Amino acid sequence: MKAYVAGVGMTRFEKPETRDWQYWDMAREAGSAALADAGITYAEVEQVPVGYCFQPSTAGQRAAYELGLTGVPVYNVNNNCATGSSALMLARQFVEGGVADCVLALGFEKMKRGALGGGADGGDFSTSPVARHYGVMAARHGFEMSPPTAQIFGDAAREHMEKYGTTEAQLAAVGAKNHRHSANNPYAQFQDVYGVDEILAARVVHRPLTKLQCSPTSDGAAAAVVVSERFLERHEPVRQAVEIVAQAMTTDTEESFASGSCVDVVGQPMSREAARQVYERSGLGIDDVDVVELHDCFSINELLTYEALGMCEEGESGELVESGATTYGGRWVVNPSGGLISKGHPLGATGIAQVAELVWQLRGEAGPRQVSGARIGLAHNIGLGGAAVVTLLRAAG
Repeated sequence: MKAYVAGVGMTRFEKPETRDWQYWDMAREAGSAALADAGITYAEVEQVPVGYCFQPSTAGQRAAYELGLTGVPVYNVNNNCATGSSALMLARQFVEGGVADCVLALGFEKMKRGALGGGADGGDFSTSPVARHYGVMAARHGFEMSPPTAQIFGDAAREHMEKYGTTEAQLAAVGAKNHRHSANNPYAQFQDVYGVDEILAARVVHRPLTKLQCSPTSDGAAAAVVVSERFLERHEPVRQAVEIVAQAMTTDTEESFASGSCVDVVGQPMSREAARQVYERSGLGIDDVDVVELHDCFSINELLTYEALGMCEEGESGELVESGATTYGGRWVVNPSGGLISKGHPLGATGIAQVAELVWQLRGEAGPRQVSGARIGLAHNIGLGGAAVVTLLRAAG
C-alpha cells in the first residue's frame, strides 16, 4: 500500500530561551497546522509517533494531548539527530503495512543555549552511546577542548582536505549558500546573508569550521500527516498529497569503523547505503531529483552527503558546491530552506521539517524560495550514533 504526506506544519525555529513557550506549545502549533493543511481533524488520526531527544519519557503523550484526547497509541522516538525522520518512517510503515490509514508524525525540541554536547555527562565518554565513534576520532586526531560534535566533524573536514585538496573556501561556500537560501524562509532561525569571506572570518569553533558553518541549537516543532490511498479516496477535501516513493534507514556497519576515518565514523557509509536502497526500491536515481533537503549539521557534512547521494564522485564535492550546481540555476537546489546551518536544528523536529519543506516545494507553495518545476524531492537526515534516513518524495499527478 502506498503512503502519502497529506499535510505538513511547523513552527518557526527559534534561538533557545528567546520565546516563552514549552514543548507542548510547539507541538500544538505544528500539529494543528499539519492537520489543517490536510483538511482533517485529530479525531481521524489513528497512530502518533513523536520524536524528541531532550525531554523525559512520555513527553510525546503530553505533546499529543494538546491536539486531542482520543486514546490513540503514541510512540516516543529518540534517534539522535535522525529522530524526526525516524518518527516519519514509523508513520510510513504503519500506513504501508495496513496498520493505519492516517498517522500523525510529530517532532519537537526545547534546547539550551550553547554548543550541542557529545552525549556523555561530565565529558566522560566511556558510557556514552557514541563512545566508539569518539574513540576513532581520538585515536587519529587526539581530543581537543572544542565542542565534541564540532570536533568530530571538523576532523572529518581535515581528512577530506588532506586527501582531496578540499579548501576552506569550499567549506565556507556551503554556509554562504544556505544562509542565502534562508533569507527567503520565514520559518528559519537566521535570515542573514553572509559571503564566503565573512564566513571564513567568523569565530573558529574547531578548525576549519567557523561558527557560520555550524548548525545552532534551536527550539521548534514540525509535523506531517501520513495517509493511505484509500484514506485519500474517502477524503476528497484533502489537499494535494505528495507520495513517499521510497524510504530507507541504515545504521553503522563495519565500514563505519574499520578505516579509522572520521569521514566514515560520522556516517558517510550509512548515508551511501540508505541512498542506494532508496534508488533501488524506487527505480529512480539522483539525476531524477530536483530538490534536496540534507543534513548539513556542519558544512563538511553537506559535502560528504553530496558524495554519498551520488551527486559527484568522492573528493569532488568541494568543486560541486563552488560551481553553483547545488543552488538556484544549478543542477539541484540543496537546502532551499537554509538547511540546519541557517534554518536551525531542533533535533526531534529536523527530519520532519525537511519533509515539510519538500512538500511545499513539490506542491509549488514555497513562495520566493520555490524551485522551478520541482517534481522529485529527496530528504536526508542523519544521527551520530548512528542512523541515516533517506526519503524520496514525488509530486502528485
